[in-house]
Amino acid sequence: MAISDIVASIDGEIAQLQAARALLTGASAPGKKAGRPKKAAAAVVSATAKPAKKKKRNLSPEGRKRIAEAVKRRWAAQKKAAAAAAK
Repeated sequence: MAISDIVASIDGEIAQLQAARALLTGASAPGKKAGRPKKAAAAVVSATAKPAKKKKRNLSPEGRKRIAEAVKRRWAAQKKAAAAAAK
């Protein structure tokens, strides 16, 4: 047997042992690690995926007025409570 044949045989056995280990440990693929992916891998995935554009939401004038009134009531209540606590 030549040295290259022996090395090829050893590589084949290593591949079989890694596959058997993956089956026994429940890993889906040899070399794949559990947990959160590294930043570089996440950057590649996010760079290739197109982000979905969100539709801009506009507030009606009536909605703005209701919010403004609610904020004024809130601040008035806080000011009243602060004045009562200061006495």
